[in-house]
Amino acid sequence: MGVKLAETAGFCMGVRRAVDRVLDAARQGPGPIYTYGPLIHNPQTVELLKKRGIMPVDSLAEIPACSDATLIIRTHGISPEERRQIKAKGVRIIDATCPRVGRVQAIIKKYAARGYQMIIVGDKGHPEVTGLLGYAAGRGAVVGTREEAEALPYTDKLGIVAQTTQDIDIYADLISIIKRKMPHALVFTTICDSTEKRQREVKNLAAQTDAMVIVGGRDSANTRRLAEIAEHQGKPTFYIETADELKNHPWGSYDRIGVSAGASTPNWIIDRVVNDITGLRAQGGGKSRSLFKLWLFLIRTDIYSALGAGCLYMAAALMQGKVLRGDNFLMASLYVYAMHILNRLTGHKTNVLGSIREVTYHRRETFYICLAVAALLIALVLAFFQGMSALLLLLFLSLAGVLYNARLLPSHWHFQSLKELPGSKNVSMALAWATVTSILPAVGPGFKLYAATVAAFAFNFVMVFIRSILSDILDMQNDRLMGRETIPVVIGREASLRMLRFIWVLLVVLLAAAFPAGWATSVSWALIICPIYVLICSKLYDRRAAFSLSGMELWGLLETNYIIAGVVALLWLACARAAA
Repeated sequence: MGVKLAETAGFCMGVRRAVDRVLDAARQGPGPIYTYGPLIHNPQTVELLKKRGIMPVDSLAEIPACSDATLIIRTHGISPEERRQIKAKGVRIIDATCPRVGRVQAIIKKYAARGYQMIIVGDKGHPEVTGLLGYAAGRGAVVGTREEAEALPYTDKLGIVAQTTQDIDIYADLISIIKRKMPHALVFTTICDSTEKRQREVKNLAAQTDAMVIVGGRDSANTRRLAEIAEHQGKPTFYIETADELKNHPWGSYDRIGVSAGASTPNWIIDRVVNDITGLRAQGGGKSRSLFKLWLFLIRTDIYSALGAGCLYMAAALMQGKVLRGDNFLMASLYVYAMHILNRLTGHKTNVLGSIREVTYHRRETFYICLAVAALLIALVLAFFQGMSALLLLLFLSLAGVLYNARLLPSHWHFQSLKELPGSKNVSMALAWATVTSILPAVGPGFKLYAATVAAFAFNFVMVFIRSILSDILDMQNDRLMGRETIPVVIGREASLRMLRFIWVLLVVLLAAAFPAGWATSVSWALIICPIYVLICSKLYDRRAAFSLSGMELWGLLETNYIIAGVVALLWLACARAAA
């Protein structure tokens, strides 16, 4: 089975809602933004929010007196007294309290007002529990152990609630102890359904695997409980905060490894962990494992993308009925390779966040910059021998790629660089790939734009565009936190998928009609397999946990579509010639 990722791993509804509200506030309004305590119990996310100008404070005194300050109430909620103090300070409030926590607050407030003594089963000092106690108006107490439950004094009116991230079994155990003394006690089911599902899944996953990895912040109560549950199943359990803690563990000795994460653990950290475990498990072994390791290396270093660009050139050339040339294959591959490296190295400078590829490049930055420059120079030399038109076109594409991340526009403008234009990443990437794989090889003396060239350009553009959108849907959480305005971030996941379905239909129609209409050779019919393959990949994206696929493997599967395009085009041509 390899590495099995829990379906519920990562942000829960409440955390996702809170992070979205904070990021929306940062985009919409001027003025300083603060969170009342760390927004979530994940230091990496908090550090990223700081880079966006969103600062955590532990007390109102830390907020300077100004009329345009905004204070975010985090998912844990606050007490009524704290809320009154905030309003008295005149600070604008955005309430990101989890609705599940809000429900518990309402229960405590209602029954405390009726004279009930309210028992909160949870962790003393936890922000959620501290806030809940404020709604009891002096009629509340926190119970966290069997001894504390047994020591409770008798009362005629008692209500019992749980911290929303409490362990289900512990809550049931403490309830039974309290009910033996006070059977009339009212018990409320207040553990979040997401927490229950997450805990059940960890139990089931631990039963199916040889070791468990739990990912999340050290201060996260719900993550700590997941680790305790996994340990209680008798399996080796590794509680880590980031992928850097994976080193020096014998992952190859475990046949099956389960991975889960707390409700405040972001996707990019989980992906890094799964990717790294997958890579470490590929060490050693037989021929199949060595081939798998080589495949992962090619994906991680963008060599696979470069080979894919070369294969797209072959598909485009054969659609146009042109003879394949090695220099054109190299031009496309080297240009794409150089641009990928340079853009990953200049896209952002942070050790907190980044794809597995960016981490690889930043570890040996100078080496990869030299490699990218060398690849680009070779591509330009090849273009020079093809003609001045080809050289100028490739120079323009190279300059546009290098300057994509540069701040060229005035600081008072809303956008200072091309990358800040909404959706520019997805469109510009597809345009560059399609141009270098279908237009550039055709440029030369007496160049004319034939229908076949347009059809080949459209095919390659759509292939790269679909891959880009699907990858960015996977990275939406990452991109939002970094402020990247990709199309999925701008219009949302569902709207992006609807757009892809529409484009997919257009692509199938184009490929089916191109040969009968005289727009391309019969190779276009063979290439219909590519949108079919994309459809399969999109289904894998929806069920990545069920298929135990890491982000790196998903990227590789998507980019394999480029390889398929080139290979299928070659095979179709060979079969056509053999038949003739």
